Amino acid sequence: MKLAVVILNYNGKEHLETYIDSVIRYSNGADIIVADNASEDDSIGFIREKDELILIENSKNYGFAGGYNEALTKLEGHYDYYILLNSDIEVTENWIGPLIKEMKKDKVAACQPKIKNVNSKEQFEHAGAAGGYLDKNYFPFCRGRILSEIEIDKGQYDSSQEITWTSGAAMLIRADLFHKSRGFDADFFAHMEEVDLCLRLGHMGYKFKVVPESVVYHLGGGTLPYNSPQKIYLNFRNSLFMIVKNHKGFLLPMLYKRMCIDGIAAFKFLFEGKIGFFWKVFLAHVALYKNFGRLYRKRKILIKHNEPIVFYKGNIITSYFLEKRKTFSKLNKRLIKS
Repeated sequence: MKLAVVILNYNGKEHLETYIDSVIRYSNGADIIVADNASEDDSIGFIREKDELILIENSKNYGFAGGYNEALTKLEGHYDYYILLNSDIEVTENWIGPLIKEMKKDKVAACQPKIKNVNSKEQFEHAGAAGGYLDKNYFPFCRGRILSEIEIDKGQYDSSQEITWTSGAAMLIRADLFHKSRGFDADFFAHMEEVDLCLRLGHMGYKFKVVPESVVYHLGGGTLPYNSPQKIYLNFRNSLFMIVKNHKGFLLPMLYKRMCIDGIAAFKFLFEGKIGFFWKVFLAHVALYKNFGRLYRKRKILIKHNEPIVFYKGNIITSYFLEKRKTFSKLNKRLIKS
């Protein structure tokens, strides 16, 4: 069994200086590879000084999705598993073993550890927490994080279970399936690409698990702050891209409903004085119109696969705001099904 921990880096020398030693210390048996997306800081020099690290240099900044695709293409055929790991993650002792054990189960394509906040270690972290789901309108949420509500980890989600998507911040994935599915969709550039990948593999009949026995700590927002206009744009745009490619029912009604919900969110931003956020939602919709033809052609390829996927069949927005179900434990679990 050959395993590579692959860290994508762009101008992240500060994060590497802070967190890479924990990866080196606790990743025995794995090759640790840093794929650099043409950084303009001194990341390359720092990486070369570490004998334990293998460097791959991408020719330009391909973004998260394209950057991993470029790097992993060079590794194809050499490894059984990849762990895709953000540069701003601190890992813990024995974080790999439980993940590998879970991967040996039938039809598991990828899994993730429990992801907690490196600056508040009793708290879950936004990007993945204890496993990701989508609601019926394709809004993502996690065990431990719904919208902006982030829970304290009290052991309430320490069971391993099937989820809809694994976080790209710390994802163990079978190398053959990553390449079989053609990796991330580079059109996403960054954000939501791991959800799209999990949906595509899910439609092929593969499963995704969270393994809370494995724990990592994530800084989060290290490259792009969670509440930045550009992240708002990428999340709204890429959600729409994902729906066009992956929704198994009638597309236009779903797309219309989701865009109406986006419009409500946009005007909420406007009323709050967040004009930049309002504008980014508008631009996200413009991007959908511009790219619809190419996305629809991708849909025609992917739609051939029709295996059921675990979803939350309710509406997470109404559950949160109207029913006041602000934690995962308060959701109606009967609505989580294939």
